[in-house]
Amino acid sequence: MTATLPAWIEPLGHGIHAIDTGFHRARFDAAYLIVERGRAAFVDTGTHFALPRLLGALDALGIARDAVDYVIPTHVHLDHAGGAGSLMRALPRATMLVHPRGARHMIDPSALWAGATAVYGADEMARSYGEVVPVPAERVRTTDDGMTVELAGRPLAFIDTPGHARHHHCVWDEASRGWFTGDTFGLSYREFDVDGRAWILPTSTPVQFEPDALEHSIGRLLARAPACMYLTHYGRVDDVQRLGALELGLLREMVAIGQRLRDADDRHARLKAALAALYVNSLHDHGCRRPATEIEALLAMDIELNAQGMAAWLDRDRRKERA
Repeated sequence: MTATLPAWIEPLGHGIHAIDTGFHRARFDAAYLIVERGRAAFVDTGTHFALPRLLGALDALGIARDAVDYVIPTHVHLDHAGGAGSLMRALPRATMLVHPRGARHMIDPSALWAGATAVYGADEMARSYGEVVPVPAERVRTTDDGMTVELAGRPLAFIDTPGHARHHHCVWDEASRGWFTGDTFGLSYREFDVDGRAWILPTSTPVQFEPDALEHSIGRLLARAPACMYLTHYGRVDDVQRLGALELGLLREMVAIGQRLRDADDRHARLKAALAALYVNSLHDHGCRRPATEIEALLAMDIELNAQGMAAWLDRDRRKERA
């Protein structure tokens, strides 16, 4: 069957498939479909515009829509959960498993939409995200730290992983010994692979970036000695201890940059320039031979959002100091 799959479905073994949602560019945003003995679960969904690919993956793999038991957003940012409500509407037997801080936004997404619009603007929201469909409250189940559910007997365990967002959990799949990490384990784009070795960077997207909490969450993921990580941005990565050390090192350098520029004039522009230089230098150390201008173009969205998220964190800390 795998020979006939569309190019945007990538089999990863252990019944796991990465689905390229088509958001932003190819191999930028993944949803995952886990299949176990004819039953299925989605982890992350992309935006509303990903729905044809999500349902197309079920069709391509011969999975009936009423055979999907779970839809699991790692957190409620719209590139991860924007399509969750639309997908739930198409899956009559599925239950949504969501972090308790995110449940209300899936049931009534109006505040979520307004917050994202404040970051991206109305035109970008319409172009990139489409809409967010509410999920009936009776179909939503919240998770707890340490909770386990079973997919046709296959255990999926949840832990609370704040730092990128307070409404973030990660999902442990015992069968593959891998974590579905959302944004907690950072971003790793295949354009930056060198001789099969991945590169990774933290993401501090607004507005709940908390570096100490993120460092602790990364440590919890690594403590289980995973064989792999399934990143929403993008795909499965191995060699996770090396990547974890790289992410933590860059996270600490980002914190140092933020502290140095906290009170700077034209802070946003200076944060962006410093982050760009940090990532370019790290990639060149990694062995990437792309010129700096090309690297900055590929990372332009992430540099902008990381700078915004760091500013929100710096301002929040300043308010705490004044309180």
